[in-house]
Amino acid sequence: MITLTSSAVDHLKGLIASRDQETSGVKIGISTKGCSGLSYTMEFVDKIDQNDEMFIFDDVKIFVDKKASLFLIGTQMDYVKGELESGFKFVNP
Repeated sequence: MITLTSSAVDHLKGLIASRDQETSGVKIGISTKGCSGLSYTMEFVDKIDQNDEMFIFDDVKIFVDKKASLFLIGTQMDYVKGELESGFKFVNP
């Protein structure tokens, strides 16, 4: 369904490790954004929702909202660092 680059996995590991509370993983979803369509959402998961799909990448648990599943098929999540900005990038075919 979704794949993560090693850069994305490494950055997520660091973010999860820096939290003060126990974190089960990261949840990826979608939301509507203006007239341009959809945008990706990410949030830490402290309590697992049994309705979410779970994927594990090198010990990092990724939870996907079932409503977002169809929009994430074949998507690759990367973490990119540039001179002026850095962040997660979703490449969707």
